[in-house]
Amino acid sequence: QVRPVESGGGLVQAGGSLRLSCAASGRTFSTYAMGWFRQAPGKEREFVAASTWSGGTTDYADSVKGRFTISRDNAKNTMSLQMNSLKPEDTAVYRCATGPLLARRATLYDLWGQGIQVTVSS
Repeated sequence: QVRPVESGGGLVQAGGSLRLSCAASGRTFSTYAMGWFRQAPGKEREFVAASTWSGGTTDYADSVKGRFTISRDNAKNTMSLQMNSLKPEDTAVYRCATGPLLARRATLYDLWGQGIQVTVSS
């Protein structure tokens, strides 16, 4: 299996926007759920957002609801996370993952990207 690959991270000021992308290959992308997780220094990994294979059902952590939007393009085997109104507390390494079911539990995802840094300055 090929590990998903994230792109689009970087440094942004509070209130700004970033768009993360996740490219996946090596499996039938369109049949798997996709999720985003993040981990800040000294903190545990936390769920951010997830989407079913069709994109018809999505789930968001309360901390990002209304600010982040997950979307996917199965024809291109990619998933995106549009992050608006970013806050310093959104600073973390963000990782995308694929798995058989939409879930908030990280252990239910079996293929993970390396992660990408997002830094929001105040």
